[in-house]
Amino acid sequence: MVPLLALAAGLVAGFLVRPTAPDWLAPYLPVAVVAALDALAGGLRAALERVFDDLVFVVSFLTNAGVAVALVAVGERLGVGGALTTGVVVVFGIRIFTNATALRRHLFRV
Repeated sequence: MVPLLALAAGLVAGFLVRPTAPDWLAPYLPVAVVAALDALAGGLRAALERVFDDLVFVVSFLTNAGVAVALVAVGERLGVGGALTTGVVVVFGIRIFTNATALRRHLFRV
């Protein structure tokens, strides 16, 4: 219950305050969010399979976001930021859909 209340409070605060990110951070936020969503989907899957581990979730969350941001940074330095950003989003998108499929199978037995 506490995580749901914290999520609701964070959403309300975000909509009321309307924070803005600096321009230099703009290329990194979308991939960090997609990487974090991948970790969240994996955590939900692990919880439903009863193999969830707090440490694994936190490490996965931070590692996914860090690797995604690092790849975009390398792409920016090489001048191919858009291509690497797209690649990161595609890879994490595939992982999210894979976890979503496993969640669907587990929840609906289909």
